[in-house]
Amino acid sequence: MEKVMPIGYEDLKEIIDKGLYYVDKTFMIKELLDFGGKVNLFTRPRRFGKTLTQSMLRRFFEQEIDGEGNPVDNRYIFQDLQIASCGEQYMSKQGIFPVINLSFKSAKQPDYEMAYASVVDEIAQEYRRHDYVLGTPLLTDMEKRRFTAIRDLIAEKIEYAKSLEFLSYCLAKYHHKNVIILLDEYDVPLENAYLGGFYEKMITFVRSLLESALKTNPNLEFAVITGCLRISKESIFTGLNNLDIYSILNPDFADSFGFTEKEVMDALSYYGIEQKSDEVREWYNGYCFGDKDIYNPWSIINYVKAASRNPKTYPKPYWSNTSSNSIVRELVEKADFETREEIEELLEGKSIEKTLHEDITYSDIWESRENLWNFLFFTGYLKKLGETYDGEKIYSKLAIPNTEIRSIYRNTIMAWFNRKIDNTDLSPIFSALESGDCDTFGRLVSAQLMESISFYDYSENYYHGFLAGLLKSSNIYGVYSNRESGTGRPDLIVKSRALRDGKAFILELKVADSFDQMENACVDALKQIENREYEASLRLEGYRDIRKYGISFFRKECFAIEAKTKLPKGNK
Repeated sequence: MEKVMPIGYEDLKEIIDKGLYYVDKTFMIKELLDFGGKVNLFTRPRRFGKTLTQSMLRRFFEQEIDGEGNPVDNRYIFQDLQIASCGEQYMSKQGIFPVINLSFKSAKQPDYEMAYASVVDEIAQEYRRHDYVLGTPLLTDMEKRRFTAIRDLIAEKIEYAKSLEFLSYCLAKYHHKNVIILLDEYDVPLENAYLGGFYEKMITFVRSLLESALKTNPNLEFAVITGCLRISKESIFTGLNNLDIYSILNPDFADSFGFTEKEVMDALSYYGIEQKSDEVREWYNGYCFGDKDIYNPWSIINYVKAASRNPKTYPKPYWSNTSSNSIVRELVEKADFETREEIEELLEGKSIEKTLHEDITYSDIWESRENLWNFLFFTGYLKKLGETYDGEKIYSKLAIPNTEIRSIYRNTIMAWFNRKIDNTDLSPIFSALESGDCDTFGRLVSAQLMESISFYDYSENYYHGFLAGLLKSSNIYGVYSNRESGTGRPDLIVKSRALRDGKAFILELKVADSFDQMENACVDALKQIENREYEASLRLEGYRDIRKYGISFFRKECFAIEAKTKLPKGNK
């Protein structure tokens, strides 16, 4: 029987128990033990397997005790996985450590009180998971009362700020072993707090919580922290000199998160859809972690599941449906002319050069475009192609990773463009059409183009959609695109909604090869209107005031000629 893709599963034990498809990442356990880091921070984009990895580590290392105080044997989970073949020196570490396992992903709340309460509730739940320690005589009555108060959500704030350190102490006492701390989505409270306007409050609490647990904790064996962004030592890890950081720039653990080419091809082969490999590469490959090419695992799992059921399935931007794209919207909405040009280059498949720096805070991100580009890179919206060095700085060549991410940019740009049009008075454009003022029409449309972002490499499709979007803002006129008329299809027909007004405009669009060719392109457009009798159907509908425009574009420039205008010599 074919294994099911584990969409929505975040616990390795559940995946193994239910016989679901699992891409084996347990070799990371060997690397983690070999490297011997005390506090290990892994930063990866959202939906790249961080939570499942933390579950894997917990199920491997933890000397688990169930709710009735009985030991739980999880060794069977790993018997057929990579780590089991690495030797007893590694498997002997299985199930011997107390583990604190926390996730801060629930801290996305509208104010500090609710966000703080969410974090504290996660801590209390972890205390409840370990309340078997209350049965040991090794803890004093005062320590047990402190433990119970934290568990029952009635402790003082200072107790919660030091709660991970205290839980480490209690667990080490009970198990006679130092503690492993696993913390997932550590930066969610900070990102949320910055966006919500209570960053300083939250960072003070999180700093106290983590410093006491990670910096001066004699009961700590090691810690693994995961998140999307490295938060600078100055803001959260002050003085923490035992921190090993593994970002997407680091070659170590490069294939521990996300899927490699082989892992993706193995999955396609298992489900009998090998013919989808090129499509999968185009849509979901393109990330570069360290020196490894990596696929987006969330998108692969969803796509493979859909395609294995229906081979005619088209790829979709699965990742954009789960991740916050606010940073892309921020970049687009605040872009100046230079930034808009850079976005257009990226959308054309080109690269831009930027300096990358990991040591930033959330308050830094929106202070400059350079920081925004950095955030886009570290959160998976850009990839690095290579580096250049000018003797002082290292510049990284950045590009959009794949079709899935390109669609996020395009959708964000379209939404921004539509909002922008809704808030712009475009009546002068219609006045220019009504009066035959081609110069004003061209200048106004050019001005809008200067403020826009092209994602079609200035093709006719782009200009067609752009102009249709502008003109559809009218309550007086209806805009009809490529409708049957005469012996062909005019690009755009704009006509009064009330037939008694009797006004209609035929707009035929051309893309010129150069600025000097724009006038000739307009003439060609007018000839097409006449030769194909585009106005015929409008006459039959009863429209009498029909104006015909040849409109040409070159880059951000628009030029228009009306049919009644005297044509240049040689073009009559």
